[in-house]
Amino acid sequence: MKISEMLAKKRTISFEVFPPKQESGDMDRLQKTLLRVKELKPDFISVTFGAMGNTRRDTAKIASFIKTIGVEPLAHITGGPCTPEDVDGTVSELLGGGVENILALRGDKPVAYEAEYCKYFKHATDLMQYLHRFKESGRLDFGAACYPEGHIESNTLAEDLRHMKEKQDAGADFFITQLFYDNNYYYRLVSEARRAGITAPIIPGIMPLVNPKSVKRITAMCGAAIPLDFRSMLEMYQDDENLLHEIGLNFACYQIMDLIARGAPGIHIYMMNNAQIAESIHSRLENVFGKLF
Repeated sequence: MKISEMLAKKRTISFEVFPPKQESGDMDRLQKTLLRVKELKPDFISVTFGAMGNTRRDTAKIASFIKTIGVEPLAHITGGPCTPEDVDGTVSELLGGGVENILALRGDKPVAYEAEYCKYFKHATDLMQYLHRFKESGRLDFGAACYPEGHIESNTLAEDLRHMKEKQDAGADFFITQLFYDNNYYYRLVSEARRAGITAPIIPGIMPLVNPKSVKRITAMCGAAIPLDFRSMLEMYQDDENLLHEIGLNFACYQIMDLIARGAPGIHIYMMNNAQIAESIHSRLENVFGKLF
């Protein structure tokens, strides 16, 4: 089922995983994780695509596995490192596995990447335009990324919104945001996007911050601001690993409750291949998920 069709009928709950290392044991663990997450009855599960294109075959395999267990997959395709032949091969595998939804991304060049990046697909819109034939035939839905606090390469929110509108015009049926910890940035994005003529649903992406060591990495990676009250708790209890885990999960639940109350069309949880994170949030919000999703 296409995600745009789901969003037309209901609020969605979804999770994200990433391809593991190449060892078969890692893939077995991921499959067991996915079977646990399936029990939470998500509407879809997304699977990422390596920024160097090095996991594209695993992305297709994992997406196909998600389909076989009765959950809709959303497969990422990162255009930056790919040739048209790479993209054709990936899409062929995805369609062969019954995948109907892709998240089209440019991807950010890894620091150690020496080859030319974005030789064929300089923007996510280029990738969507290349794949337009599949959308025209009704075989694929396109999702795209957006950034509540602005992309780290953009100078202004207005610039980001122009790119977001270009993605919609190129065929994006829905958007999923980069992670954030201050919901006000999400509400601002939605408000300004509607003023800019962007009508597609904008699903907020939530990553529970359960490890304080991740704060600097996350802020450096995407510029996400950590609210003062949340940061204070992380700093106050930085020596208590179990308590910090609870604080991170509870703050994520607070974000989700607030987003739902103010009309978010769905919730997408970056679970870092950790089924316990997904299960813990679900158990805390079981009544909410049962009634509002």
